[in-house]
Amino acid sequence: MTKIIDLNKESPNLEGLLSIVAQGTEVVLTEGDIPIARLAPVAKRVAGLHPGSIRPSEDFDEPLPDEFWTGNA
Repeated sequence: MTKIIDLNKESPNLEGLLSIVAQGTEVVLTEGDIPIARLAPVAKRVAGLHPGSIRPSEDFDEPLPDEFWTGNA
């Protein structure tokens, strides 16, 4: 859900805006029809949801070749 607040009509305080966002609502601040900023809740990440889905390659710890650093192929 998104709430649009026109700063020409309202002057919300930061605490109030953060309260709205903490409830899961995105807030778009506008000046008339022009969007100025968007405040959105941060998606919470949970460690361990997909164990084993990402694996480093066998040569992960090997030094990179000189060509990588110099740009000469």
